[in-house]
Amino acid sequence: MITFYTVISWLSLFSYWLLIAGVTLRILMKRRTAPSAMAWLLVIYILPLVGIMTYLLFGELHLGKRRAKRAKSMWPSTSNWLKALKDYQHIFTNQNSEVALPLFKLCERRQGISGVKGNQLKLLTTTTDTLKTLIRDIKSARCNIEMVFYIWQSGGLVDQVAEALMAAARRGVSCRLMLDSAGSRHFFRGPYPKMMRDAGVEVIEALKVNLFRVFFRRMDLRQHRKMVLIDNAIAYTGSMNMVEPRFFKQNAGVGHWIDLMARTEGPIATTMGIVYACDWEIETGQRMLPPPPNINLMTSEQKTDRIIQVIASGPGFPEELIHQALLTAVYAARQQLVMTTPYFVPSDDLLHAICTAAHRGVDVSIIVPHKNDSMMVRWASRSFFAELLEAGVKIYQFEGGLLHSKSVLVDKQLSLLGTANLDMRSLWLNFEITLLIDDDVFGRDLARVQEDYIARSVTIDAAKWTKRSVRQRVTERLFYFFSPLL
Repeated sequence: MITFYTVISWLSLFSYWLLIAGVTLRILMKRRTAPSAMAWLLVIYILPLVGIMTYLLFGELHLGKRRAKRAKSMWPSTSNWLKALKDYQHIFTNQNSEVALPLFKLCERRQGISGVKGNQLKLLTTTTDTLKTLIRDIKSARCNIEMVFYIWQSGGLVDQVAEALMAAARRGVSCRLMLDSAGSRHFFRGPYPKMMRDAGVEVIEALKVNLFRVFFRRMDLRQHRKMVLIDNAIAYTGSMNMVEPRFFKQNAGVGHWIDLMARTEGPIATTMGIVYACDWEIETGQRMLPPPPNINLMTSEQKTDRIIQVIASGPGFPEELIHQALLTAVYAARQQLVMTTPYFVPSDDLLHAICTAAHRGVDVSIIVPHKNDSMMVRWASRSFFAELLEAGVKIYQFEGGLLHSKSVLVDKQLSLLGTANLDMRSLWLNFEITLLIDDDVFGRDLARVQEDYIARSVTIDAAKWTKRSVRQRVTERLFYFFSPLL
């Protein structure tokens, strides 16, 4: 009997170390950054069983077998659609500013199409203006309405959006609504999903959270896009979820959320439409490609003409493109670089690019919220401040609420506006969308918004920052350890 227990003990120990070795080898064989790999290895070695379980749940990008198959099968038709779109040469631009040219070339090579011209663009700086404008557009819709949001929470003007959407469906407008299962969990527990479906709106719960499938699909992979398409001609995107701040997270202690949205008209709606079509097919299996751009929607050569490119990320889309775009934009800066983000946990490459820009004389500013709804991100982001301040980067902490806007402005000419945060989750994992806008008029509009943010912020003093307490330093370094995993 003693021999039996001895053999069992040795077999258990051997199996345990074999499991550790197997997961270690799997981490090393995956193409990931060195800091991310080291962080996972340390977690596994310090907390072996918990670390292995966590890695199997969150360490790799599992879209799920069914969705992965759909993502793979959709690309031949999507590629053919993009090739056919090139026949509409009048919508594409071959002229870009010097600062924007490298970024637009990158996107053209990786996505297959160049930026489009003939667009009108309006920057919406308040939730109230955005929702009221959206309601008017929904009421005027004649053909189709497509929406995707991470969070939809009822209350206030959001209920008027829902009523307008249901009224549009009743009058014969094709209405499709896709919402993330985790972000919109309160919505799916409420009365609106049934009310909308009864009215004729197709409501899809994207990336449904299911505890029985945690080992078959990564549960923290989320549909984080915020996008509205109306009649294949009008499009919205930006940082705003479908929530009204006075009804949203009032007990979080961070104040009202501050967002930016862009409303566009023109051919850009067509290229955003193919992103929505891909998302819809991955989630439902239904192939519904958008129609080609309407030549009658092209604006004439006028001051409101904007050159815009769309970047989409997520499983099934070009890998690391938003991260590459950010790096390209930062390295293109010659005079000024302003970045706003609620969650600042950059990759080593992005941190190095930002510091390098400051070292070569670029006026670099980063605006983050003073209070954040994520404790881990708040402390992790502070671990980067010392290196940034030493390089000459100006860091502002916004005090007018939770600054949720995601924007980058380069030399007041090239703007990046969308849903992606400057953290590893947005850059490497989630479904995100970003607009690249090559236009000095829009750049000046965005600059005024960012200047208003700065006016409502406090500047971090480099000298005072070096005198922060040992407890703060230790806490920052602790959460910095987890930064590649956030």
